[in-house]
Amino acid sequence: MELSPEIIARLKKLEEKYSAMGQDMTSYLDGLIYADYLTYWDYIHLDTLLSLQDTETSFEDEKIFIVYHQITELYFNLILQAINSIADTTQISAERMKHYLKRINVYFDTLIDSFKVMYDVLDHKQFLKFRMSLLPSSGFQSVQYRKIELSSTPIINLVNINNRKQLEKSTDEIELYDHVYWKTGATELATGKKTLTLKQFEKKYSKELIHLIRDFYHKNIWKKYTQLSEEEKQDKDLQEMLRAYDVRANVLWPLSHYKAAARHLQRNPKDIEATGGTNWQQYLPPKNQHIYFFPELWTDEERENWGRKIESDFI
Repeated sequence: MELSPEIIARLKKLEEKYSAMGQDMTSYLDGLIYADYLTYWDYIHLDTLLSLQDTETSFEDEKIFIVYHQITELYFNLILQAINSIADTTQISAERMKHYLKRINVYFDTLIDSFKVMYDVLDHKQFLKFRMSLLPSSGFQSVQYRKIELSSTPIINLVNINNRKQLEKSTDEIELYDHVYWKTGATELATGKKTLTLKQFEKKYSKELIHLIRDFYHKNIWKKYTQLSEEEKQDKDLQEMLRAYDVRANVLWPLSHYKAAARHLQRNPKDIEATGGTNWQQYLPPKNQHIYFFPELWTDEERENWGRKIESDFI
């Protein structure tokens, strides 16, 4: 059989590739001959994937709960991949930033839309029973989400609103980390002390997160935006994509959790505590936290009324 010019051209390129690495192309071709065909189930490790739903109880809806959180973490991983691509691109352009911001916003849209599984599908009575077997674990302990926050904006923008003005000139990463807003959400409702949920999280991840704060000081998303040329910084589409990201991460995403918590945990005259003891009633509403990754892109009035209009429509 006579080889076509296209095949010969490709073989030549392969030979050049392996020669440049000091490798023998023939050996690699032998490998292709002997290798089995790739299957879908092997490629995505389907059997392993389906073995990871190790529930703690016999309630069937616990599987919904654990699968949903696993899916969420996979999307967080994709968001972090996009953020790291922005951070690690030297002299990034506005067009390149928009390329990755589009991905981030689509991922968040998918997460926000899918949260209806937690408040419309998950059985209320089953949840209130199996949740007691999950103590003190909590979605609060998602380190990937904390990494998303810390790699998107300067740490001062994540400091508790009551301490932000006081610490705005601090350069001590540990001091700023000690005052991040979400730590106040993991305090015991009665005593104000750190919950076991927070203590576990800090023990496992604090060193890693402080290192990340330092590593992303010059390359978080906002820093990369400020490094653009003056003309590129005025790109209206880019600014709107950054604002859209801010709303998705800091308004719609926490409101999705708030809606689910209100559905399952709110009970008159007394609200049920969250699994980790977090004070969700105060912690989750964006209007209480005033967390925005890119405050410079919002007016004073928009920051003052952060999330209020969306909350009234969303909940």
